[in-house]
Amino acid sequence: MKFNEMPYERPDKDAILSRLAELTAQMSEAADFETAERVFLASDAYNAHIETLATLVSIRHSIDTRDEFYSDESDWWDETSPLLAEGGNAFQQALFASPFREQLEAKYGSVVFKNIELELKSFSPELVPDMQKENALVTEYDKLIASAQIEFEGNTYTAAQMGPFQQDPDDDRRRAAWNAVGGWFKSKQEELDRLYDELTRIRDGMGRKLGYDGYTELGYYRMVRNCYGAEEIERFRAAVRKYLVPVADKIRRAQAERLGVAYPMSYADQSLMFRSGNPTPVGTADDIVAQGRKFYHELSPETAAFIDHMLEDGMMDLLAKPGKQAGGYCTELPDYHTPFIFSNFNGTQGDVEVITHEAGHAFQNWTARDIVPYVCHWASMEASEVHSMSMEFFAWPWAEGFFGPDTKKFLYSHLAGALTFIPYGTLVDHFQHIVYERPDMTPAERVEVWKELSAQYMPWLRLDGEIPFFSDGRYWQRQIHIYQAPFYYIDYCLAQTMSLYFWSEIQKDLPTAWEQYYRYVKLAGTKTFTELLTAAGLPTPFDEDTLRGICENAAKWLDEFDLSGIE
Repeated sequence: MKFNEMPYERPDKDAILSRLAELTAQMSEAADFETAERVFLASDAYNAHIETLATLVSIRHSIDTRDEFYSDESDWWDETSPLLAEGGNAFQQALFASPFREQLEAKYGSVVFKNIELELKSFSPELVPDMQKENALVTEYDKLIASAQIEFEGNTYTAAQMGPFQQDPDDDRRRAAWNAVGGWFKSKQEELDRLYDELTRIRDGMGRKLGYDGYTELGYYRMVRNCYGAEEIERFRAAVRKYLVPVADKIRRAQAERLGVAYPMSYADQSLMFRSGNPTPVGTADDIVAQGRKFYHELSPETAAFIDHMLEDGMMDLLAKPGKQAGGYCTELPDYHTPFIFSNFNGTQGDVEVITHEAGHAFQNWTARDIVPYVCHWASMEASEVHSMSMEFFAWPWAEGFFGPDTKKFLYSHLAGALTFIPYGTLVDHFQHIVYERPDMTPAERVEVWKELSAQYMPWLRLDGEIPFFSDGRYWQRQIHIYQAPFYYIDYCLAQTMSLYFWSEIQKDLPTAWEQYYRYVKLAGTKTFTELLTAAGLPTPFDEDTLRGICENAAKWLDEFDLSGIE
């Protein structure tokens, strides 16, 4: 079924709760494995249907946040979802206590039950009002960012539409664009501070209600960290500071020299990789999609079938437009066994990365669409980001079709961007750990923490107040994950590390690297992150030797890459 034909009608909340209670009772009363299994599968199918309805609303609301019908429906789900979570939690408790749990685990995998255990640790009925308020605040933040109307050169743009201007090779125009965007965010500073104050305090209170020392432990449970914890993350952060920050700093120093600008750089100068301009896709959005189709058709039979479905059934909404939510994502409509991709094409290099990155998520979900239970269609967050970030590198042999004369620029900046991203992403994670350790910090104190950490992770960046908002130490308020999903962002860093491993393997032999990648993809969410890596014969990002080796290989490639003739 095509996306625009998928029907939606608000379900009856009481009917859902009644059905969940009925399934819970049936699981508790099951007298044999066959009955327990039948109830388990019925619950899986029912929850998939409810999730499909909620996701339809989420997608259609994000496509146009001004649509009153889906805005109202989004508000209803924000309020209702925590109540449904209470019903779902009761079923999970019954499932976890079932005498047939071991048999179910043997047939459907242990990871399902590991994750249920974490979910049980992250929920209590007394949290429902807090969860409702948290949802409402996140939605308010999303709407605020989507509402951006930025005046620039006599026209009005959204924040996403300003992206090309913020990368313009003309210094005056690029810096003016950054000032215009920064000015808009600066004008919303009071609202951004209020929203984050409230979110931080609500989340801290939720953790304490469950008996934890603040939010961090609860946050890890909510992120379903089922095979590592804060200790492993801190070890990874230390390796980033030791091995990767020096490599990234060298990249940025070379960038400043190419541009002829002072080091450390401003945000506006950091956004320009080459004096002649950043790599720009050739052709229109349709041309990018057509080249993406060519790439997936030539990569493998499986990716060919996948991309044909996504395009022919309208499972992508790609163009930036007024009222559209910022950012990009991939989600799933489980009733229809299909992923969906949302993004904001704006004529930059990021457009190509969407058709590879988000489609990497979608391909994994498409590959796993028939796995039971449906919750295993997705791997854990960090494992899933390996799918998407690695797919970006698998597209390298087709880069010329995307970038034409800018291909060499793209290859260099893509690898350099992956290496310089990890320190930033690790900074985001470190910042959040401090925030939730000290939830009573004032907005000004949070800004100072961001500045202090920036000096450790991004010494190439100047925070002197030159650009409103951004160089005031407030860039983090533009990072939607900090508001929406605490502790998520480190997943990108762990995954980027593994994607750089695949990059290295692709340089040696593309078909062999693809076989290993596809072996990893097919496992979907049937194992934990570290189990997936082991099963696919991959190293772990928690071993500092992994990051050290990647840095050595990538730095050598960048040093030897021929940039002659490119300004």
